[in-house]
Amino acid sequence: MIMLAITALASYFLGDHTDALIIGIILSASVGLSFINEYRAEKTAADLHDSVHHRAQVRRDGTVIDVDVVDLVPGDVIRLCLGEAVPADVRLIETTALECDEGILSGESTSAEKSTAPVAPRAALVDMTDLAFMGTIVSGGEGLAVVYATGRDAEFGRIAADLGERQPETTFQAGLRQFSYLLVKVAIALTVFILIANILLHRPVITSLLFGLSIAVGITPQLLPAVVSTSLATGSRQLAKVKVLVKRLVCIEDLGDIDILVTDKTGTLTEGHISLIDTVDPVGAHSDSVLRLALLACDVDPITGAAAANPLDAALWEHPGARQLIGNDVAQMAVLPFDHVRRATSVLVDDHGKRLLVVKGAPEQVMSRCQGVPQDAQATTLSALFAAGRRVVAVAVKPAPQLTTITADEESDLMLAGFCYFADEPKTAARQSLAQLRALNIEVKVATGDNAQVAEKVCADLGLASKGTITGADMAHYGDEEFSQAAQNHTIFARISPEQKQRLMTAMRRTGRSVAFLGDGVNDALALHAADVGISVDTATDVAKDAADVILLEKDLGVLAIGVAEGRRIFANTIKYVFMGTSSNFGNMFSAAAASAVLPFLPMLPGQILLGNLLYDTSQLAIPTDRVDDEQLHAPAHWNIGFIRRFMLTFGPINSLFDFLTFGLMLGVLHAGEVQFHTGWFLENLATQTFIVFSIRTRKVPFWHSRPSGLLTTTLLSVDVVGVVLTVTPLGATLGFTPLPRQFFVALLLFILAYLGLVEATKKVFYREPLLVSGEPHRTRGPAHRIQRRAARFSHRGRIH
Repeated sequence: MIMLAITALASYFLGDHTDALIIGIILSASVGLSFINEYRAEKTAADLHDSVHHRAQVRRDGTVIDVDVVDLVPGDVIRLCLGEAVPADVRLIETTALECDEGILSGESTSAEKSTAPVAPRAALVDMTDLAFMGTIVSGGEGLAVVYATGRDAEFGRIAADLGERQPETTFQAGLRQFSYLLVKVAIALTVFILIANILLHRPVITSLLFGLSIAVGITPQLLPAVVSTSLATGSRQLAKVKVLVKRLVCIEDLGDIDILVTDKTGTLTEGHISLIDTVDPVGAHSDSVLRLALLACDVDPITGAAAANPLDAALWEHPGARQLIGNDVAQMAVLPFDHVRRATSVLVDDHGKRLLVVKGAPEQVMSRCQGVPQDAQATTLSALFAAGRRVVAVAVKPAPQLTTITADEESDLMLAGFCYFADEPKTAARQSLAQLRALNIEVKVATGDNAQVAEKVCADLGLASKGTITGADMAHYGDEEFSQAAQNHTIFARISPEQKQRLMTAMRRTGRSVAFLGDGVNDALALHAADVGISVDTATDVAKDAADVILLEKDLGVLAIGVAEGRRIFANTIKYVFMGTSSNFGNMFSAAAASAVLPFLPMLPGQILLGNLLYDTSQLAIPTDRVDDEQLHAPAHWNIGFIRRFMLTFGPINSLFDFLTFGLMLGVLHAGEVQFHTGWFLENLATQTFIVFSIRTRKVPFWHSRPSGLLTTTLLSVDVVGVVLTVTPLGATLGFTPLPRQFFVALLLFILAYLGLVEATKKVFYREPLLVSGEPHRTRGPAHRIQRRAARFSHRGRIH
């Protein structure tokens, strides 16, 4: 666009007002088309952003309500829970083992312990233990707090506003940038050649410079930004219809790029609705006392008095007769909430005057804190439950007459009371979804905090072929090489910690493959950051949604498969435009450069070159609607500048060959003058560029095995009609055109048929190479990427939530 503006100004001040007007109109049309399409894309992105909500529990007028975080105001009393992003700057009024990850503000790698004890007002931010700040993450415990600052008045709000909306570059954007550099090099080379040739031929330097600039502009696909943004915006709207939201439009291409998907089990491979089947003692006999103890150990919401959002706790409380088992003379004295290190919840209760410590959590962890070694009957009971695919929670207890608070050290010398086991049945549709992912050549792996036998049973029921199972305990002491081998050679990763999930992503990416991670919990945040594409769901914890690039409104692998296919379709259509633009533009501009060195006049006026380029590029705006061959969806494709260069140097000269044949026709057969020559080459240029689109858009035989979309066909043919009409109307004289004899159009038709035949023959040889792939390793996202992505979550279009 800058080069066009320079050319227009130079033409005007040199007295060529007609060319200046033509170039100005072309410039305005190009900018206008790009603006309209990019504006629509931005609006689509804004609408998608507004579709992802963060909620907070607020107590207003004595009633607990659920509100969007953007509606919080100073004075609101809110609850802070594990995995949530703190939605505003707040002062703490109640805490239970509350810890916040404040690294986004302080840079500290360890979580900050919080309490209600007042701190001096002028203390450093890291010392303000009685406050929690917007954008930080609740990494442990829970609490109640009162809001005192929101939006730009909050600490993080000020930082987010200063950062603006600059986002880290994606692989897709990096490919576009490298492609632009390739075009710049070619444009500079052709411009220098034309200048030198015209100076040696003693032509006016200014005229030669204008022609050289026109050639440089002509080789660039002027509407590439518009085509890309149109493709991405169209794709995002299609994805939104199937309940897939992308935070940034360019993430769509990254979604299509994945070839490994690591997913959790609950809610993805299973229904996600957990129901209590039974409670049994250590030898497997039904026991109501185990259910009663498990209910006592539920984490109870301090605002509502109901069980917290933990689905296992909710299933316990929903079990018939559960509430009657508790009775009235029971009181919770202290709670140590669940965390992903202890994998347990502990509650100190006063049960009819008897003080008990009840611990409920993962069987392996709870049983390791019980007195003595588990007997064979206990191990047999547990193994049978796991083999049946049940989720199991162990319950243990001990008298605690002296305790008033709970620490992790108190969870020792326990007595195993028994087990609660739950059903979470495999999804009926998951088998088909896995088949869809296999058809896209995506390898699916499962990373779960559940037991290995449970995960294996679910995968077997759904037909997910497994290369093997390994547990987090097995991998705990692996070095990098051993860990990478384990990541590559196993399908199921059970009882795996958040840090191991992150390490798993890094190890898989190190092999050069593109990895997506699907998760929705606070323990998934590290892996979501580390993956090439982080995928979460709308019902996920705040920290998971913030870390993700893509949000699913429905936790379904089938929806994800549609999203991957759409990402690949968008990339395939974008690369079509690149191939068509570079090959035909390069061929035409090479012909122009060569002709200018031997003809006594310029082969085409600068304004005519730019007009033809604009007409051709305008027809390409329909490419996002084009059909994509199924073969192009079966595997991810990446930017490969070397491949694009070979394509340009292979098909560009074919275009030039027919340009030279046209030159011979005009000069040797029709004995054309300068104006007729300009008109003839303009029409041939436009016709060959548009008709060749039908061939280059596919590796198959066009129309016969691969049909273009109706809109693309219509726009391409319409542009040819417009070109012919321009040459025979009074406007044509203003543009430097004149009507041509009938013989020219007969020859032009023969040239087009021969051109298409030669291109089809060349395609068979050229595409013996493998599909377009990138030899470049995937980039690892660093701290800057994460900070910018977190800032974008709070700052959107200049508005701080």
